Amino acid sequence: MRPAQRCAATGAFLLAAAAAGSGCRLGPPPRVLTGLEVLKARGFAELEGKRVAVIANPTSCDGRLEPLPALLAAAGVDLQAIFAPEHGLQGAQAAGESVGDGRDPLSGAPVRSLYGATRRPTREMLEGIDVVLFDVQDIGVRTYTYLATLAETLRAAAESGVEVWVLDRPVPIGGEIVEGPVLEPGFESFVGPHRLPLRHGLTAGEFALMVSAEQRIGARLRVVAMEGWRRAAPIEDAGLVWVPPSPNIPTLDAALVYAGMVLLEGTSLSEGRGTALPFQLVGAPWVDPHALACELNALRLPGCLFRPARFTPSASKHQGALCGGVQVHVTDRRAYPSVKTAVALLLAVRRLHPGKLELRTEIFDRLAGTRALREAIERDAALEEIVAGWRDALDAYRRRRERFLLYR
Repeated sequence: MRPAQRCAATGAFLLAAAAAGSGCRLGPPPRVLTGLEVLKARGFAELEGKRVAVIANPTSCDGRLEPLPALLAAAGVDLQAIFAPEHGLQGAQAAGESVGDGRDPLSGAPVRSLYGATRRPTREMLEGIDVVLFDVQDIGVRTYTYLATLAETLRAAAESGVEVWVLDRPVPIGGEIVEGPVLEPGFESFVGPHRLPLRHGLTAGEFALMVSAEQRIGARLRVVAMEGWRRAAPIEDAGLVWVPPSPNIPTLDAALVYAGMVLLEGTSLSEGRGTALPFQLVGAPWVDPHALACELNALRLPGCLFRPARFTPSASKHQGALCGGVQVHVTDRRAYPSVKTAVALLLAVRRLHPGKLELRTEIFDRLAGTRALREAIERDAALEEIVAGWRDALDAYRRRRERFLLYR
């Protein structure tokens, strides 16, 4: 069996085409073609004669669940190297865990880590490369590190005179809604690579255009745009299938909830790592689950309900301890306010358990992209006051991003 005929078990939004010869029907033809599918439909002809590297992980698959490196090798493309972002080429490493080098068993190409000794391609890694393809599914949240990897690659490639092509994919939690605090100067980091709100609504290609222009990177950048994707259309209407882009984002609902609950990583609450429902189960040993669920449901936040829950994380915070908390049930994805809901939860925990909730300043502020959110929570500001405080910066962000939008 040729490498390109093998099946990848994991990916991201993948085209729901029939897996030819496998006997496994994946659903009706999709209505959205990803950048990879667009490039593949042209037989990868634009890559002829070019020495290619790819930034890839399990999300880098076509509609037959075939990995990009294997597709390139089967098409005769000169694949020189694979660069692996956080979680690694196989998507097996835990969040924050160092990724090592290796070799891809499907294409035979060497794998070089971009989440270990270096978080950007070095000059040595780019030597002899003409084009770097970026084909990794982002989820539309500033703290998700794949866009930081892309930004660092743009800088390194610009310094080495190498082209970067972004094979674009949808924003799974929606490209129309933006929410949360906009990153302020001085809070830049690998979970804050540019002046974006927490929920930013950009595809990887649109982000690349924005960051290259606004940070004056000067990259030789090309975006292979999708066909058929519309910002406001529910992702369920795209004819695409969800597969996890990282170990703790197993479902589409997890991605949507993560867009706000990621802030809990900077607190003494468990964000559900080490459970079957990361970011949807949240709590701590000292939380009263029934009181918290009652408090949150009384707010009537749109698109969600809260169930009192008890859980024991097998990893991360409160490992092995029985926690009280809530499960977030998303009832309407288009209405669910990711960041507002997370802030509401933090305020409710403070009201119910005075002195118990720890906001870990350095981590929380880095995730929020500002100290203002933590300070507002610590003074027990009203939820609507906090949300109103984002509006001017979000309006300015919408105006900034307008010229970089590739899809309407």
